[in-house]
Amino acid sequence: MKLYNTLTKTKEEFVPLHPGEVRMYSCGPTVYNYFHIGNARPFIIFDVFRRYMEYKGYKVTFVQNFTDIDDKMIQRAKEEGVSVKELAEKYIAEYYTDADALGIRRADVHPRATEHIEDIIHFIQQLIDKGLAYQAGNDVYYDTGAFEEYGKLSGQNLEDLELGARIDISDIKKNPMDFALWKGQKTGEPAWDSPWGPGRPGWHIECSVMATKYLGETIDIHSGGQDLIFPHHENEIAQSEGVSGKPFARYWLHNGYINVDNRKMSKSLGNFFTVREIAQEFDLEVVRLFMLSSHYRNPINFSRELLEQEQSALERLYNAKNNLEYLLEDAPERPVDDAEKQLLDQLPEFVAGFERAMEDDINTADAIGVIFDLVREINTHITGGQSAEAIRAALDTLKSLTGILGLLTKKRGKLDSEIEELIEKREQARKDRNWTLADSIRDELKKQGIVLEDTPQGVRWKRI
Repeated sequence: MKLYNTLTKTKEEFVPLHPGEVRMYSCGPTVYNYFHIGNARPFIIFDVFRRYMEYKGYKVTFVQNFTDIDDKMIQRAKEEGVSVKELAEKYIAEYYTDADALGIRRADVHPRATEHIEDIIHFIQQLIDKGLAYQAGNDVYYDTGAFEEYGKLSGQNLEDLELGARIDISDIKKNPMDFALWKGQKTGEPAWDSPWGPGRPGWHIECSVMATKYLGETIDIHSGGQDLIFPHHENEIAQSEGVSGKPFARYWLHNGYINVDNRKMSKSLGNFFTVREIAQEFDLEVVRLFMLSSHYRNPINFSRELLEQEQSALERLYNAKNNLEYLLEDAPERPVDDAEKQLLDQLPEFVAGFERAMEDDINTADAIGVIFDLVREINTHITGGQSAEAIRAALDTLKSLTGILGLLTKKRGKLDSEIEELIEKREQARKDRNWTLADSIRDELKKQGIVLEDTPQGVRWKRI
């Protein structure tokens, strides 16, 4: 499997540190609000990467943090008239609601910054002891000038970074690129006791502490959005390698930006959408398919029209799955014939094509293309009357590949009794050749979001 490593700027063969194991850390949300579609992209992409590695037989340990203390959280808590802790509890619960709807599996560990204050303090003290951090008043800063490799992830040297830095140069910092490890308490802010006075951790330190605590000093993969390369991930490297003297992460994976209607997403432009807002109009499985339909490193354009296209594409996939399930219910248990054997012989080729796409730097766009090719082949060969073995093999292959992507997870629901009665009434009307009544019932069901399909095998339904 080849992955594009941001650190080396090349596509490399993935070789885990420990054979058969993958240790992976992915930056999670700051829980002061519902997460937006820009956040959703890395959550979905790296959920799929985790699923694929498990499919390939790796034991994956996946850690994703919650930032539950920072400036945004303090400000939002004041606005809502609640404590920072209450705010965090609220939006962590809301994160799970939206993540579940997007098909994002829970991490093995979801650590929170506030639950690791002692670990953070100990980590900062090690940096001070090694001459890589210094106290200034009640604050503690990382001395970027003392870490020779600072800038190696973003590909810039310290002088260039300082020249282009949009950072207020503070008199108490040695140089403008130094960043806070510990922030002394300001009036009204939450605080914890420390050797440097009451305060709270900076943003960057929590990820270094929690990644090394749960995954070790050197991890296999660190992932996140492209916007985190600098300064967040650059600072994580400086902190983590400053303490351990070892490489922090062997592979750095970053997804591209999201534009909305061909413009950069921002609140000021009015094109800033949370996942919760999108869910009012679209099933979030549509959003998941949309996010996977482009290569993760490419920028992606988000629009209602594109979501509608993906909604239709998802419906085609569900129709194929539902059709196979319907046919399997009455399929004969008999040996496969020559035509069916032709399909069975082709199924492994689709699996191999899917795997080739995924192992070429997680190319979900091409992997989805393989799935639609599979569906076309299935629709050609499975038309009714095929053996249970052939139908089952086609269905299992479709479910396996889409399952790796976290798609087609919904089962056919049971119609309530009123709708069942309407379908039966329509069937009787058709037998009686009362086409007016049959058509009116079909129209009534459509208003309720139920579309009927008359097939040689009987009436079928699907939700719209």
